[in-house]
Amino acid sequence: MKHLLLILLTFSLFAQNPKETIQVTDLLKIKTAGRPLVSPKGNQFIYTVTSIVDDPDKKSDFVYQTHLYLGNLQTGESRALTSGKNSISSPSWSPDGNKIAFSRDMGSKSQVYVLDLAGGEPQAITSLPFGVSNPVWSSSGQEIYFQSSFTVKEFLVDSIYNKKGLLPSWTLEKPMLSGASKKVKPNPNGNIDEVRSYLAQNELDKKAKVINRLNFQEESTTSSEISLPAYFKTTLTGKPVLLNNPFTRWSDVEIASNGMYAVIPADSLAHPDKVLDSYIGLGSKVIYQKVGYRMSNLSLSPSEKWLAFQETKSTGVQNGTLQIISTSNPGSIVKVPLDRVITQVKWSSDESKLYFTAQNKGGAPLYVYDLATKQVKQITDANTGILGFDVTSSGFVYAKTGIENPSEIYQQMADSVRTFTSLNTGWLASKNIVRPTKHSFKNSKGHEVDYWVMKPVGYEAGKKYPLVLEIHGGPSAMWGTGEASMWHEFQYYASKGMGIVYANPRGSGGYGSEFLAANVKDWGAGPTSDVMKALDLTIAEGWADTTQLAVTGGSYAGYLVTWIVGHTNRFKVACSQRGVYELSTFMGEGNAWRLVPNYFGGYPWEKATKAILDRESPYTYVQNIKTPLLIFHGENDLRTGVIQSEMLYKSLKVLGREVEYVRHPGGTHELTRSGNNRQRIDQMLRTYEFFGRYLKIQ
Repeated sequence: MKHLLLILLTFSLFAQNPKETIQVTDLLKIKTAGRPLVSPKGNQFIYTVTSIVDDPDKKSDFVYQTHLYLGNLQTGESRALTSGKNSISSPSWSPDGNKIAFSRDMGSKSQVYVLDLAGGEPQAITSLPFGVSNPVWSSSGQEIYFQSSFTVKEFLVDSIYNKKGLLPSWTLEKPMLSGASKKVKPNPNGNIDEVRSYLAQNELDKKAKVINRLNFQEESTTSSEISLPAYFKTTLTGKPVLLNNPFTRWSDVEIASNGMYAVIPADSLAHPDKVLDSYIGLGSKVIYQKVGYRMSNLSLSPSEKWLAFQETKSTGVQNGTLQIISTSNPGSIVKVPLDRVITQVKWSSDESKLYFTAQNKGGAPLYVYDLATKQVKQITDANTGILGFDVTSSGFVYAKTGIENPSEIYQQMADSVRTFTSLNTGWLASKNIVRPTKHSFKNSKGHEVDYWVMKPVGYEAGKKYPLVLEIHGGPSAMWGTGEASMWHEFQYYASKGMGIVYANPRGSGGYGSEFLAANVKDWGAGPTSDVMKALDLTIAEGWADTTQLAVTGGSYAGYLVTWIVGHTNRFKVACSQRGVYELSTFMGEGNAWRLVPNYFGGYPWEKATKAILDRESPYTYVQNIKTPLLIFHGENDLRTGVIQSEMLYKSLKVLGREVEYVRHPGGTHELTRSGNNRQRIDQMLRTYEFFGRYLKIQ
């Protein structure tokens, strides 16, 4: 009888205290684990944790803060190694496992710090007038390599690192001028050289910005400057030494005992903005080159016998190929047989295997490639995403995202997996999490299209609910249960009584090069048919109210939302975020302008291409838009360009349509992923509120 009373009491308490729904401010509780790195001793690992905390300088605002943690693989315990308002990044073990180097954000200029695990505070080993990053120890442990950058103007006049007076081999593309200006006294009333000196001073004083380069649009501002990657080494007590000529524009550097492997632009005479091909070099020696291709993501094996890298066509739409070459015989090439977007790569200690992560059908599993058998094997499950990993003596340690938890560190051993951290498990324990159901169908091209359905919180059979079609950007992005960026937004909208359906239409990543390129010269109709099919199949389940449909998405998805509402009136309300709406003007508006030639085969001034751009632009059909539309754009978003949204908004206002336009001051294209957190919350709430004007939601 006592046991029965206890059961009834427990049930009664649970009924009175059901799990809470996800709130919009739960965004501020999410902590994100960075890539773990196992100690050379094999018993410990380091990782970073990024939190959202109160801004100490601005009331009611929030900032990101990243700190370093140490985990013990034997005991399962963790502890913080850094604290305070200064974030850290890119930690690196010393070869003996006794020290850790990292870069610390000191405001405008980050510097390299070293922490001795024997005790004491981290010590700064650089104090340069420019920011530095990515410290890596030498094999002896006596030196640290790190990266920085100069602008062309900075390096030309630098008296410490450019004592030899190095000049670029490529032209600065100032019409009718060559070389540096003569050093004369500025005088607006003087001769031509004095006037040029005066104008140059105006540029230095930021009174003018002279553009001579092609890629002048950054993420939030325009710049006439070219960034020159610079690589240094230093001892723990000495002065940094510059290792490369920054004008050669090395990238993806790997330190070897006989020099530095790097990816280098293929044409040293052409302006860097116009050079798309690259090659792998060891100093001045060409190791591997292929015309029409660019290289990236170098990974040198422990004994320096092998070099892994990715090779991708410089133009067009396709996945890169993971390849391996022998450093002693670069003509011998092995291609890893997996047509996917491959990310982090790690060699096994005996060099018999290559581990890597790759996007695949909504997940991002860990894979292994066996050099002997030439076979690829999936190691982790297909429904989650490995965000960073390292190899241990008995398995792996990795940061993982999934529906149950957006970010934790896990340790995988031979026959078990344990959750190593509890970054989010505590606050999630009381939350009602909606779990998506995965489905698929064959589209008109015979491709298998995956889609996921989330029913609203509190779903009851027999009732009808509003349904939101969520669309991803890119267009080569991929959504699924192994992708972290939309975890909170999807859970929040489900908590407000809305069902959600999202898909990976043709053109998405994670399905191979053929699928990736299936929307070339077809950004609108083809992908629309895929996402609308996912919507129709969800409606066929019987619980969605067909009079209560909404559609939303950002970037390319902003494009597709607007295309859809320009071709159908099925949706009661729509929201388009940071989109592209007129493809010819996008050529000048956004820094992602190369999407135009890559996807549409040419440029707006070419007659055949112009016809395609007009046909594929949602703006062409603006007079057909009758659906109430909310438009968002970050005020400093130069990836797609804010005028795209203003053209759309003004046109709809002239047409007398129901439209609202929201600009977020200072916001960039990354606003909803890593932007100001009040603005992230603001955008979700404004979308919810706008939808609430037209839909029957909570």
